[in-house]
Amino acid sequence: MSKRVAVTELQNLWTEYKKHNTIESRNELILKYSYLVKRVVSRLTYINNPSNPSLDMEDLISYGILGLIDAIEKYDPSRNVKFETYATFRIKGAIIDQLRKQDWVPRSLRTKTKQLSEAIDAVEKEMGRSASDQEIAQTLGISVEELRKTMVEVHSFAVVSLEEQLYEIASSLAVPSRYDDPEHVVQANELKRYLAKAIEELPEREKMVISLYYFEELTLKEIGMVLGISESRVSQLHTRALLKLKNKLSRIKSDLLEGELA
Repeated sequence: MSKRVAVTELQNLWTEYKKHNTIESRNELILKYSYLVKRVVSRLTYINNPSNPSLDMEDLISYGILGLIDAIEKYDPSRNVKFETYATFRIKGAIIDQLRKQDWVPRSLRTKTKQLSEAIDAVEKEMGRSASDQEIAQTLGISVEELRKTMVEVHSFAVVSLEEQLYEIASSLAVPSRYDDPEHVVQANELKRYLAKAIEELPEREKMVISLYYFEELTLKEIGMVLGISESRVSQLHTRALLKLKNKLSRIKSDLLEGELA
């Protein structure tokens, strides 16, 4: 089957579903787009991390399917938004909502993440630049080896936590009645500009990990192959970069939500 024929068939399936709203056409769409759920789940978790047994892949996939169904039901093909982009947002949101309800993160892991985040923030405020592993470890009073082990442990929580923060802001800026609101457009553009600037300020290797993970959509294992380092080391660098971005985003979150950015 050619790509053009496949696209036409998919368009016809959307037309059929939106016109008649049949269970059969909806189920076909779920099957067509189920790969989006697997992709989101695989990128929210570090499968070689045994410290988060509560993150069950099958459960996350079932939450994601609920988000996919919601996206299919609410998607308006007449809007100039790709379904894949819209659905990915809904899938992440559904998973995050379920994780919130379960309070899935052990208290010890939350404590470690908070301490790690605060240490990074303290070093960067004092030095006026990005914090290194050695500086973070010294601030925490632990060895670099212990620090890196901790960064692997908190990786999934760091990923979900940043996604949750971004989802909260993006949801507030995506109220349908505000699509054409000039203030909304300014806020959304400001968020993109701020995130781009925050990423640009990361050290080269952390910036590369973020770029390969979010923009090229590579897995941690694939990133390790590109950079010539282990998957575990990629997880550490990713955690460090995420916590730095989360700290920076926290400083302007209230302004973004209240629309007070200059």
